[in-house]
Amino acid sequence: MMRRRTADFRRPVRRRISNVFWLTLCGLVVLLFIVLLSQDNQPISRPAFAKRSGRNDRLMEGLNVTEEMISADSISRQLSDQISLAKAFIVIAKESNNLQFAWELSAQIRNSQILLSNAAIRRTPLTTRESETAIRDMALLLYQAQQLHYDSATMIMRLKAKIQSLEEQMSSVGEKSSKYGQIAAEEIPKSLYCLGVRLTTEWFRSPNLQRKLKEKTQMAEKLKDNNLYHFCVFSDNILATSVVVNSTALNSKNPEMVVFHLVTDEINYAPMKAWFGMNSFRGVTVEVQKFEDFSWLNASYVPVLKQLQDADTQSYYFSGNSDDGRTPIKFRNPKYLSMLNHLRFYIPEVFPALKKVVFLDDDVVVQKDLSGLFSIDLNGNVNGAVETCMETFHRYHKYLNYSHPLIRAHFDPDACGWAFGMNVFDLVEWRKRNVTGIYHYWQEKNVDRTLWKLGTLPPGLLTFYGLTEPLEPAWHVLGLGYTNVDPRLIEKGAVLHYNGNSKPWLKIGMEKYKPLWDKYVDYSHPLLQQCNVH
Repeated sequence: MMRRRTADFRRPVRRRISNVFWLTLCGLVVLLFIVLLSQDNQPISRPAFAKRSGRNDRLMEGLNVTEEMISADSISRQLSDQISLAKAFIVIAKESNNLQFAWELSAQIRNSQILLSNAAIRRTPLTTRESETAIRDMALLLYQAQQLHYDSATMIMRLKAKIQSLEEQMSSVGEKSSKYGQIAAEEIPKSLYCLGVRLTTEWFRSPNLQRKLKEKTQMAEKLKDNNLYHFCVFSDNILATSVVVNSTALNSKNPEMVVFHLVTDEINYAPMKAWFGMNSFRGVTVEVQKFEDFSWLNASYVPVLKQLQDADTQSYYFSGNSDDGRTPIKFRNPKYLSMLNHLRFYIPEVFPALKKVVFLDDDVVVQKDLSGLFSIDLNGNVNGAVETCMETFHRYHKYLNYSHPLIRAHFDPDACGWAFGMNVFDLVEWRKRNVTGIYHYWQEKNVDRTLWKLGTLPPGLLTFYGLTEPLEPAWHVLGLGYTNVDPRLIEKGAVLHYNGNSKPWLKIGMEKYKPLWDKYVDYSHPLLQQCNVH
């Protein structure tokens, strides 16, 4: 017989019921808290929506967008769309020589634009009543355009053809501009031609002038004194050469130690002697020679002269008909075959007694004392020059044909280019390393013009490869004849170079850089005034 449990044994059951009660109560409290929290968050969401709405309003206001324009039945937008389409049809109509239809479209475009303008002024939307006629008339014209096959496909094709035609015209105009600019750069201005003629006349009719020059040549020992500062210029431009000499003299601390060796051609020899005989340059010694007097300068020794006698070479450079115009005109300039250009590779032969010389182009202006160039250590190199690859990225591959195995085998395509125009030449090292012989080698290899096109810089890069010492950029500032140059560089520059077609003595010269050159020209000189040099 099973015995009845005692009361003490049943007490834990009542405690479990009590725990369930408290758990339920806690859950209700948590639920109530969640409900209250959600009610508190509801007012926050409404302002956020209001902010977005305000942002949209500001955007519409900034774009000048009105409610009327963004509505589904916007009259203003419809008119604007018609105007855009009509403008495209005008182009096609004119191309098809349908000028009457093009005029009708233009007139209707003006009418629609007037309606839109009036609505904008009064700040009220266009009404259907006032725009109905304009929309209908424009729709009729657009329908007529479709009947004339001015559809989208036709428009696209014709517009593409028009774009191609304009690109061809632009290319043609650019080519002509380059051609005429090159011609203008090559031509001798009438005033400079006049100056040469008058100086020649002055030289032959003035014994006193010739006697004065002979007296100056009594200082011949200066021409060979290696303790002095020797400069050389090879040019047929009397006025430009005068600026080089004058600017060097005026900015020199010791002009009496400066010696200029000028080499020109037979035509300009007398006028060049006359000019430098009748003018003084602060005690600077000036020697004038003509390259026709150099007995060693002949076709058997100089590859350029030998090439010039070749009929194909003459046809290529002087007629320009050998490759159907594929070669740019700047490479066809016959001046590149002038010995005055290539004489820079024969400086030791021209000046056998000199040990160091500074070469200057005739299109430079000197605005600092250059005596410091003669104390620069070239570290056993032959040529001291300013590199041009740092800013303008002129590296060897820009000048040479690296598809040729000879070029690929001997020269680093990323080697840094440098500039002719202001160069320090160590003639002792030049002779020791037979640099002129290196130049001859590469000129003979380029007889078929496959290594480089033309000019003196590409063969210079080959000839002085590994023999060039970089100079401080401030010694030689380039670009004044074709581009904009940082004024700070110009201010610091010792030599300013007008490389490019826009020479300062030409009408096509860059106006903002002409004063830097003009201040070294005495425009009050009687001969310059007689020849209208200004």
